[in-house]
Formats: sequence, structure tokens, C-alpha cells
Amino acid sequence: MKFSCLQENLSKGLAIVSRAVATRSTLPVLSNILIATDEGRLKLSATNLEMGVNCWIGAKVEEDGATTVPARLLADFVNSLPPERIDMQLVTRTQTLNLRCANYEANIKGIDAQEFPLIVALSEDSSVPLEPEILREMIGQVSLAAAVDDSRPVLTGVLADMSGTRLTMAAADGFRLSVRSVELANPVLSAASVIIPARALQELARISAEESGTIRMTIAPNRSQVFFRMTDIDLISQLVEGNFPDHKQIIPKSYSTRTVVDVAKLLSAVKIASFFARDAANVLKLQITPGAQGVGGKLNVTATSAEVGDNVSEIEAAVEGPAIEIAFNAKYLIDVLSVINTPQVALETSASSSPGVLKPVGDQDFIHVIMPMHIAH
Repeated sequence: MKFSCLQENLSKGLAIVSRAVATRSTLPVLSNILIATDEGRLKLSATNLEMGVNCWIGAKVEEDGATTVPARLLADFVNSLPPERIDMQLVTRTQTLNLRCANYEANIKGIDAQEFPLIVALSEDSSVPLEPEILREMIGQVSLAAAVDDSRPVLTGVLADMSGTRLTMAAADGFRLSVRSVELANPVLSAASVIIPARALQELARISAEESGTIRMTIAPNRSQVFFRMTDIDLISQLVEGNFPDHKQIIPKSYSTRTVVDVAKLLSAVKIASFFARDAANVLKLQITPGAQGVGGKLNVTATSAEVGDNVSEIEAAVEGPAIEIAFNAKYLIDVLSVINTPQVALETSASSSPGVLKPVGDQDFIHVIMPMHIAH
């Protein structure tokens, strides 16, 4: 194998695939990145057996071949080189990759490419085309509610439900639920409901940041894998087995008080209150008071800590229904308010012990439910 490419292109490609490299593995080859020539381009691949990423970059190929080299060493070395051409040549007998760039030269010992697990692309016959910007927005709004611990594996994933012309994503961790839907350009060929690991989706959002072309999503016929194809990048992930809770049952059907506030003002007040709430189990109190004839309502955001003090912010609000006092986890409110893209948000509440529902005003496709915290009187 003999080829040359630009340092900046290789550095970018390594940054894309390196997050899929296994950090703790009994198989040494999983700590490596596969470098292979592929029809006049260079293909970089990494996998931790749960998720795999392929990335293609431009290169001048003189001899075809493939090898795998330690991911961290290669990335650290390439990132430290000047932005010039890198010439690489593989000594097949010893599996040593020679790299030259300007006045720098290195020999990196690798492992035979045949030991690297294949990251197989799925047939795109039944793929669903998705707009990258909308997909990234959906992932941002939903994945924040996925569970982080593995005690219930299904909750670490995001439910992706496709039927007719709609794709709905949902995630829940027992304390909050996020649901986002989008209308697809064409009906899906076969309805499917699968659970995609939240980490894989967050990775997809990161590596597709500069993608402007359609992202094609394909579910394996045996429902074990999902495949996302971009212009020069593939991401493939194992799916989570199990049944996702019925999220429609969690969303309250009615409310007694509806409060409409400015998103930026509420986010600012909640962030300030969170400095005081972090010493008091993150409890943040919302006191909602209606005004006369539906005008002049207000929402007070309060946080009190016995150790450090307290804080109150008052925000104008349009309130329908009776006054209510309800407490939420400050972090959960910050998370959701940070991903709402409309100027105003509606908070629907029934009682201090019932879940609160946040809906962006003017956007029917996003719903977020948060369980309340107990208020000690």
C-alpha cells in the first residue's frame, strides 16, 4: 500500500472515526483504525462492535492495500504535523506503516487488516431519506432524555417509530420524556419501530455537522442494526433489544393551568436559580399566578439552599387557569429550554404532584414531559 493525502483531510477523517474506537477491549485490533485504499480514495474505519464509522477522504493512491494502526498514536501524530502532504507506505511483511510529512517521519506498527471486523453496509432498497438539519434538531431535542445508566438498557436508547409519512423519536429516563415527530417526504415502505442507542445518535449529529446532502437511514431486515449513509461517511449501530414503554400513556391528556412565557427569559432565570439549587438537590420552584382578565400573569422562579442562600426571578407570563406552585429539577429544565427553537413555550400543569408538559408555542411536533419534585413545606 502506497498513497499520499493532505494532513488536514486525514486529521478531519481521524476525528470523525476515532469516537467509535473501543476504549476498553480484549481485542487489540479494536483499538486500531483501519486504513484502506478504496477506488482511488482512502477509507478510514473504526468500531467498538456496538457502533462502527466509515469515512472516505481524497488521496492519491499508487498501490492498493490495507492495514490497521493504533488510533490514538496515529491521531496524535497526524494532528501535530504541519498542514502539508503526508506520504504513507506499508511494509506488508512487518505491518509497519511509514509516514513522511515535511521534516517529520514515523514508523507505526500495525495489525493485519484481516483481523479487523467488517463494517458491512446495508442494502438501501428500503432506506428513509432524512434532512440533516431536521435530523440533528430531532436528536438534540430527544436524546437528552435518554437514561445514562445501564440498569434498564431500553431507556438508554431512543425509540424511532416509522409509519406512513411520519417518523417519531422518543426517549425517557423515568424522570422526563421527550417526543419529537417529523413529516417525511414519502411514505415508508414498511412500518418499523426500533430502539437506537442514544450515543450512536449523538455521534451521528456530531459527524453530520457539515453534511448538507440527504442522510439515508436503513433498518436491517432482522431489526438488529441501523445504518446511516452520508456523502462521505457511514455510521452503523447495533439496535437495543426490548420493548420501549408506551410513551403515549405518559403524556397527560389534560391540564388545569397553562402558562406561556418567553423561552430566553425563562432559561436565563432557571440558569441563575440553578446556582442556588445545586446545593439543595437541584430543586427549583415555579410559582405561577394568573393576572386579572388573563393579563398581567407572572411566573416566579425560586431556589433556596439552607447553606448558600436563595434567589427569586419574576417573569411576565400569560396564565390561563388557577395559581399553582410546582417544583422541577433545574438541570432538566435547562436541558429542554436549551433545545426549544421557538420564542415562546407553554407549560401545562395540573397539580404540584403531577407531571408538567412543555410545548413550544407554534410547534406541534415537540412535547417534553417532566416529573415534579416534592416541595417540602
